[in-house]
Amino acid sequence: MLSKTLNPNLVAPDFNYNTDGYEGDGAEDVKSQDGSETLPYIDESPTMSPQLCVPQGPDGETVSPTPPEGLPHGGDLEKGLEMKKLVLSGFLASEEIYLNQLEALLLPIRPLKATVQTSQPVLTMSQIETIFYKIQDIFEIHKEFYDALLPNIQQWDEKVTVGHLFQKLASQLGVYKAFVDNYKVALETAEKCSQANSQFQKISENLKVKCPKDSKDCTTTVSMEALLYKPIDRVTRSTLVLHDLLKHTPKDHPDFPLLQDALRISQNFLSSINEDIDPRRTAVTTPKGEARQLVKDGFLVEVSESSRKVRHVFLFTDLLLCAKMKKTAVGRHQQYECKWYIPLAGLTFQTLDESDPCPNIQVLPEHEIEEMKIKISVLKSEIQKEKKAPKGQSRVERLRKKMNEQESWLLLHSPTIPFRIHNKHGKSYLFLLSSDYERSEWRESIEKLQHKDLQACVLSSVELQVLTSSCFKLRTVHNIPVTSNKDDEETPGLYGFLHVIVHSAKGFKESANLYCTLEVDSYGYFVSKAKTRVFRDTTEPQWNEEFEIELEGSQYLRILCYEKCYDKSMLNKDDNEIVDKIMGKGQVQLDPQTVQSKNWHMDVIEMNGIKVEFSMKFTSRDLSLKRTPSKKQSGVFGVKISVVTKRERSKVPYIVRQCIEEVEKRGIDEVGIYRISGVATDIQALKAAFDTNTKDILVMLSDMDINAIAGTLKLYFRELPEPLLTDRLYPAFMEGIALSDPAAKENCMMHLLRSLPDPNLMTFLTLLDHLKRVAEKEPINKMSLHNLGTVFGPTLLRPSESESTKGQHITSASDIWSHDVMAQVQVLLYYLQHPPISFAELKRNTLYFSTDV
Repeated sequence: MLSKTLNPNLVAPDFNYNTDGYEGDGAEDVKSQDGSETLPYIDESPTMSPQLCVPQGPDGETVSPTPPEGLPHGGDLEKGLEMKKLVLSGFLASEEIYLNQLEALLLPIRPLKATVQTSQPVLTMSQIETIFYKIQDIFEIHKEFYDALLPNIQQWDEKVTVGHLFQKLASQLGVYKAFVDNYKVALETAEKCSQANSQFQKISENLKVKCPKDSKDCTTTVSMEALLYKPIDRVTRSTLVLHDLLKHTPKDHPDFPLLQDALRISQNFLSSINEDIDPRRTAVTTPKGEARQLVKDGFLVEVSESSRKVRHVFLFTDLLLCAKMKKTAVGRHQQYECKWYIPLAGLTFQTLDESDPCPNIQVLPEHEIEEMKIKISVLKSEIQKEKKAPKGQSRVERLRKKMNEQESWLLLHSPTIPFRIHNKHGKSYLFLLSSDYERSEWRESIEKLQHKDLQACVLSSVELQVLTSSCFKLRTVHNIPVTSNKDDEETPGLYGFLHVIVHSAKGFKESANLYCTLEVDSYGYFVSKAKTRVFRDTTEPQWNEEFEIELEGSQYLRILCYEKCYDKSMLNKDDNEIVDKIMGKGQVQLDPQTVQSKNWHMDVIEMNGIKVEFSMKFTSRDLSLKRTPSKKQSGVFGVKISVVTKRERSKVPYIVRQCIEEVEKRGIDEVGIYRISGVATDIQALKAAFDTNTKDILVMLSDMDINAIAGTLKLYFRELPEPLLTDRLYPAFMEGIALSDPAAKENCMMHLLRSLPDPNLMTFLTLLDHLKRVAEKEPINKMSLHNLGTVFGPTLLRPSESESTKGQHITSASDIWSHDVMAQVQVLLYYLQHPPISFAELKRNTLYFSTDV
């Protein structure tokens, strides 16, 4: 089951707010004193913005979600109980982490109190009580809960009840209310004390949190600010767990009414907290007494002086402010520097002067982006291995730092979707975003504020400085979204393949030409992965198209619905593409604990009155990468290549020859050929046709979407029972590509080709020539040799399961993916960049090598 995510705009904001700020005269642009640009400082402590997630209605009013129905009486009770135990076990593990975090906060209290009566107190008693207010009470509540829950899980059976424990926990939420009311004062007091006392600053920045019992690491260092946030986060997590427990609890189980009551209490508590904090929402007060509120903030890439810069952009109720993090000395308080701001009253999205030149945007070749992703995956794998090694913590920190640098580079260079805004004088500012969803969110948020009666605001330099200084506390996004900034306890996301069927949509008021795109997140940003066909002139499109989407640590699926625009006057000047209108957008969370099901899960995303119906199922990477041994003799998919060529009396399988011919006939100019996913149902239809040797196969090929044909060819190689370049030679290919001496590498790599069985060699050389011809059209199709090597390398070389796991222990799906992938890509790239290789010449030029490889 996949749980819908809450609308990010309906999440209660950061409790930090500043009541300073002024309004006056001043320039919109603020020039930097130095020309240097760096990525913003990245705090590697697990700091997150304090937010309490509460579902809200279409008008922004808080609503209580309907509690889950629970398992029907007489349903699959055994499976439900197992899922319930999994949910509880996961929650218990996170409770242990939470108790360790609270304990770390409590640890300095006694020594701090001991100094109060001395001649040099670190803090006053009043400051200690303010900073650590209610922490002891919260710790005792959760320690009692943990101690009671643990034996229930250890002695798990269908008679065990836990509802009374959650009901008691919910009944003690009053302590959290007191903590939340004091939260802002506690943070401000801690910050002032850190600035005034270096001893306390050192304590607050280096709190030691014990790692879970099953971890080999002893402690991790976390800041006090990060730990003070944890209780706020915990309330929301507990409420979500109650939802999950109710889903897997039969209605007639004694726990069901108790869990329902606990959920009701928790939801009412969250609602009351949000009502309390909403009126003072991340605001600064102007001299006129009006509240300037922070509505949205985030990290965006700005094109400035023809180069990319990471900026932190703040959208207030009356202006948009673009800032960068100042360089500060170690231990100094972080500050923002304003680069420019635009009052919303004068902000437009249209170019006033159409002759305004488009800056030369530096776009890196896609293969460099892909290579960086592979490097990051390898680092993730190394970090996981080092965590399990004795005394591996210091190396983990070094690897994390390196991964942080690489992920930051990726976030800077990957966005390509332009988002241009203009001030009232016609000056334009250009951001690059990674997804249309994100661009739409920013535009909608600005336009919603512009519908109000806005007065033009101009800030003096002093007023601007005050507002910019407040941004540090007002921000809700603390770090650029890289993996290394996440808590270890946070979900790592899914690795594998998500199969999505986009069925239909309804709710359109007028007929239109409609299509959908699918986006998933990976490496901290979203990318578009698939697109349905355009359903013309309808209010109820019926696409029923299936897609296979590769996930790389993904946590969300987004669906965007567009109206196709055929008016060439609507060209976007930045990317020369017609701008289609977004009719609606929405997203669902991919929950690793519940998504791993072999069955299709149907869901509906509601967006602006439109309902898009879709289904999905997930295959983990460790399963999807397996080459399964096959005894099948009929058909072509999953059958040894030697069997197919012998049966066909051909040198190269018919499927390979026909797919290549069709791609070269009408797909060689297609942008992203072999990279863009074809419709899965089309690919399956072609697979069935080739397997049954349908007479109409040529007609099918000529009518089929070219991406489906390219996808069928990739699928054929992926489903071979052993890789095209064989299991036997795989270790030698890995050793050969690692050789440093060019002559030795040449001899070895050519000898390995000669060692291939004839059908494998002929098929490989045929594919090689084809891919080179595709790459010749790179200026049109954007597919370089590097791109093609990345797409086909693992498909042609990845060993079958028995070979790939021989002599090694792979600990996770991401390990499987990253293991040897770079080398597999490099092997194919070597042959792609090599001068033409002919079968006859290879066989003729036999070198004096041992026949054993």
